[in-house]
Amino acid sequence: MQHQISVIERIFSVFKSRSIKERIKISYVIIILLMIIPAVIMISSFVVQMVRYDLIITNVSKADRLNQTVKVEISDEIWDIVAGNKKFDEGRQYDIIDGINASLEDIMKTTDERENRQLLEVAGRAVDTLKRYVDRLGDQMAHHSPVSDNEKSLDEIRAVVALISDILQDFTVRVIESAAITNEHHKRMTFILTVIQILTVFFVTIFAVMTQRSVTASINNPIKKLEELSTRIAEGDFTARVKLPQITELDGLTDNLNIMAVKIQALIEENIREQHNLQKSEMKALQAQITPHFLYNTFDTIVWLSEEKKTDQVIDITRAFSSFFRISLNKGKDFLTIREEFEHVRSYLTIQKIRYRDILDYEIEYQSEMAECQILKLLLQPLVENALYHGIKHKRGRGRITVKGWREDKRLCFSVQDNGIGMTEEKLAYIIQQISGSADLEDLDNIYGLYNVNKRLELYYDRETRLEITSRYTEGTTVYFSIPEAGSNV
Repeated sequence: MQHQISVIERIFSVFKSRSIKERIKISYVIIILLMIIPAVIMISSFVVQMVRYDLIITNVSKADRLNQTVKVEISDEIWDIVAGNKKFDEGRQYDIIDGINASLEDIMKTTDERENRQLLEVAGRAVDTLKRYVDRLGDQMAHHSPVSDNEKSLDEIRAVVALISDILQDFTVRVIESAAITNEHHKRMTFILTVIQILTVFFVTIFAVMTQRSVTASINNPIKKLEELSTRIAEGDFTARVKLPQITELDGLTDNLNIMAVKIQALIEENIREQHNLQKSEMKALQAQITPHFLYNTFDTIVWLSEEKKTDQVIDITRAFSSFFRISLNKGKDFLTIREEFEHVRSYLTIQKIRYRDILDYEIEYQSEMAECQILKLLLQPLVENALYHGIKHKRGRGRITVKGWREDKRLCFSVQDNGIGMTEEKLAYIIQQISGSADLEDLDNIYGLYNVNKRLELYYDRETRLEITSRYTEGTTVYFSIPEAGSNV
C-alpha cells in the first residue's frame, strides 16, 4: 500500500510545475491508459485463445473426417475393383487419394506445432506409398495377373490405409493434448489479468482521489471567471465583462481586464471605420480618374460638330452631356434610382454614338417595375465604357452593346454585353484575378473601371456581390452582377 502511494506521488511530481489545465489533462490520460491497457491485453488474450481453440477444433474435425475417408472409402473402392464389381479405370480411387492429399495440405496450413506437422508429413508420404500400391494394382489388373497377386496388393493397400489411419488418430490425440495445454495457459493468463485489473482499479481510484484533491485545492470560482473572461477577449468577444469578485487580490486584475476589453473594442471599431472610409476614398479617387479623359473627348466632339454646322447633333450631345454629369453628381448622394442609372448610361451612349457612329449600335432595356428601386450610382457606365474601348473598338466592322436589367430570385440583375473582340481564356483569368484581388491601383493596367465597380459592389453590399465575366475570343464579352432587392432600397 505504501509502495503504491509513493509511486503515485512520484507521478504527481512529474507534472507538479505544469498549469492546472495540463495537470488535469495528464491525469485523465494516465487514468484512461491505466483502464484501457489491461482491458486491451485481456481482450487480445481472449481473441487469441478463441482463434486458437477454433483452429484446434477445426483441425480435429478435419482429421476425423479424413480418417473416416481413409478407413472406409479407399478400402471399399479397392475391394470393389479387386472383387470385379467395377473396372479399375471406372474406380474413384485416384479422386479419393487426391482428396486425402488436399485435406492434409489444408490441415497443414493451420498447424503450428512442429511435431504435429511432422506427423502430417509422414501421413503425406504414406499417401504417396498408397498411390504407388494402387498404381501397381492397376498394372497387375491390366496384365491380367493372378487373383492371388491382386489380393496380395489389396492387403498391402489395407496395411498402408491402416498406417495412415493410425497417424491421423495420433495427430488427433496430440492436437487434443495441445488444446488441454492451451486451456491451462489460458486459465493462468486469465487469473493474472484479473489480478492486474483489480490492482489497476485500486491504483486508479487512489490516483483519481489524489488528483481531485490537488485540482480542487488549486481552482476557485474567481479564477475560473477571470480565465473565461480572458479567453473570450482573446477570441475576439470584447463585449465580455465579469463582476468584481470582492477579493482584494483579484479586484484590481478584474477591473483592468474589463477596462482593457472596452478600450480594445473601441480601437477596433475606430480602425474599421477608418478602413471603410479609406476604401471609399480610394474608390472615389479611382472613379475620378475616368472622368477627365471622357470630358476632353466630348468637348472635342462638340467643337468638331459646331465647325461642321451640325446644330441638331450639338444640341443632342450637349443635353446628353448635361444629363450625364447631373446624374453623376447626384447632389453628393451615393445612391440613385435604377431609372436614373439607366438614363445615365443612355446619356453616355448617346454621346459615344455621335462620336463612333460608324461602329457603334446599342440597346438599353430593363423591367419597368424595378425603375424606382435604389442602386449604388455609377455601376453600369464604367462597364459600358469598358465594353466600348476594349471590345467594340478592337473589332472590325460595326459593334453592338446591350445593357439589361431584370428581377430574379429577389435580386436585381444587370448585364452589359458586347459583340466585340472578346478575350482568350488566359486573359479573362488574368483580369478576374486582378479585379478580385487587392492589387495596387498602379498595377491595374486598363481595367480601372472593372476594378472600381467590383470593389464598390463588395464595399457597399457584401462579399458575395461581385462581377461575373464571361467572354469568348472574337465573339464578345458579357459582364453580369446582381444586388439584393432588399438592399437595393438603401
